[in-house]
Amino acid sequence: MDGVFYKKRQPMRRILTTLIAIVLTTMYAMAQNISADDIVGTWSGTQNGDNYRVKVTKQGDGTYQAQMVWLENDKDSDGKKRLDSKNPDKKLRNVPCDRIVIFSGLKYNTDKRHWDGTKIYDPQRGMKAQLTVSKEKDGRMRVKGSLLGISESVYWSRVK
Repeated sequence: MDGVFYKKRQPMRRILTTLIAIVLTTMYAMAQNISADDIVGTWSGTQNGDNYRVKVTKQGDGTYQAQMVWLENDKDSDGKKRLDSKNPDKKLRNVPCDRIVIFSGLKYNTDKRHWDGTKIYDPQRGMKAQLTVSKEKDGRMRVKGSLLGISESVYWSRVK
């Protein structure tokens, strides 16, 4: 008799386990409370020893753009403002390092709860990579560039 009772309780256990998993997942998603505009603002970051700040703005079409607004080491060896000399677009090589647009056209992906849909420009290397931005639990943004299966992430902290 005990074996029959145990077999009847197993499906109920699976249902309860599934329901608990759904509730916990929903609670976690709600706790993150991500809004598409959470990315808007001024952020600080460090990449390969360069400290910088970027300003992310929302564009008229609902996408997001980021532009460098400050770079700690903004002078070259001659004391002149560093330029975007590695840019593959020759017309942009005279842009001051603290005015470079590093991405535009970024969109919030509600299903994946992150931003994607464009490329990020890396002025240190003069190249672009697929971009994904996600909000961390501590409020920082994880900015991930991927090219040919190789990825690099930097973390931005809110300044304003």
